[in-house]
Amino acid sequence: MNYQESLKYIEETHKFGIRLGLDNMTKLLELLGNPQDKLKIIHVAGTNGKGSTCSFITSILKESGYKVGLYTSPFLETFTERIRVNGENIPKEDVARIVTLIREKIEQMVSEGYSYPTEFEIVTTMAFYYYCEQNVDFVALEVGLGGRYDATNIIKKSEVSVICSISLDHVNILGDTIAKIAYEKGGIIKKEGTAIVYDQSNEAKDVIKKICKDKNANYIEVKFDDIDIKKSDIYSQIYDASIMGDKYENLEIKLIGDHQVNNSILALSVIKYLVDTKGLEISEENIRKGLINTKWPGRIEKIKERPIFIIDGAHNEDGAKSLAKAIDKNFKGKNLTMLIGMLEDKDIDGVLEILMPRFDKVIVTTPDNPRAISSELLKEKISKYVANVVEKKEIEDAVNYTLENSNKDDVIISAGSLYMIGAVRTIVNNK
Repeated sequence: MNYQESLKYIEETHKFGIRLGLDNMTKLLELLGNPQDKLKIIHVAGTNGKGSTCSFITSILKESGYKVGLYTSPFLETFTERIRVNGENIPKEDVARIVTLIREKIEQMVSEGYSYPTEFEIVTTMAFYYYCEQNVDFVALEVGLGGRYDATNIIKKSEVSVICSISLDHVNILGDTIAKIAYEKGGIIKKEGTAIVYDQSNEAKDVIKKICKDKNANYIEVKFDDIDIKKSDIYSQIYDASIMGDKYENLEIKLIGDHQVNNSILALSVIKYLVDTKGLEISEENIRKGLINTKWPGRIEKIKERPIFIIDGAHNEDGAKSLAKAIDKNFKGKNLTMLIGMLEDKDIDGVLEILMPRFDKVIVTTPDNPRAISSELLKEKISKYVANVVEKKEIEDAVNYTLENSNKDDVIISAGSLYMIGAVRTIVNNK
């Protein structure tokens, strides 16, 4: 298969849906020689902040001279973003070659009576195989959904399990309480391993502590009390912080929002743990360079000036609160326009209630995803909050209309779905 045929093959497995369980992964990876067992993995779960945390960790390790794989989902603009080594996307010819090999193994396992793997299982398998071929030193592995039965949790051991901020999301699959969701996320914690955990609700922490106790795992909680943010705007943030006993002054990150300071401190705690327990050689200069060079597109990311155009993947209550906080801090008194599209299975009403009162005008569109809520229905919901709502079914039309009807001093925010903002990012950058 060539690259396009490989993508088509992967996309066609979408019809098999999401299936939690590890039997298929076990068989498929066995047929490929179990590449995942040869990797040193930093496994990262949580509702919000997984990608940012993985990116900070990866950037610091890269600056320290290590070869690092980064596995994230979904992608914003191109499929190959999902599988990276030292910031470089997997080459298209490697996608084609590895998917062709995986397809052969899938045909073999299906002939033996196994179910057809899902899209996520195939992509995760490709990532393991590629990272093993590339002989990476570490992999920052982002969980796809939940943790306990996620395809990434096929790994038998990890260098460390990282639990980011937990909130309500995917309630139809993971459970309708924080405790149930925390139980699924905490499923990545390994027997006699270590969990580094974002300071969050007691409901979530109590569940994770119990998992650690049952598995005789080390529980490390990352607090955010001792932080002094000295500068915070839409260009960068500078802060002092104490991280696992070490004091740092004037650390700088380019990612926007208080929550990204917290995510960077979570990442630094992981780095400090690896230095202290695994003997990694990482200098303060490596840390500083790694932080400032971290990029994580699509999360309160400025993609244009005059008018300022920000994109953000906020699609649940916690994400919406982080975005609202950043808006209030940076854009008080500005004329604000929102360009929004959402998926039907997200907490639409919760997100709208938080964000909509801040906007003078809203343009609604439909993300290119079978799970999208129609622009008509979304417009109806938003009309309760905002008088000036314009509907443009096609994303490109929505972006063009938004830009044509904005002044140079306005602020445009596009949010609601990662599947949509990737397209928005491409359209605006191409202009």
